[in-house]
Amino acid sequence: MRITFKLFASLTDYLPPEVRPGNQMVLDVSPGDSISQIIAPFRLPPAMVHLVLVNGRYIAPTARDTTTLQDGDALAIWPPIAGG
Repeated sequence: MRITFKLFASLTDYLPPEVRPGNQMVLDVSPGDSISQIIAPFRLPPAMVHLVLVNGRYIAPTARDTTTLQDGDALAIWPPIAGG
């Protein structure tokens, strides 16, 4: 199945160079893969995986090992952001 995978801010550096300008890519994933399994190959630092949304719905850190996606879903991840 296919999902849209989006990384924002400094996390875009973990995407393949050819998709970084658009900050997203289409991924083929297996049914039943959890969010944690989907992002594992990208080797995102755990402390940088702060805000995780599936189709705009927040996924708490405790649910990321068990939440699975459906064909056509969008998985978006933001790092912690500080500002003033």
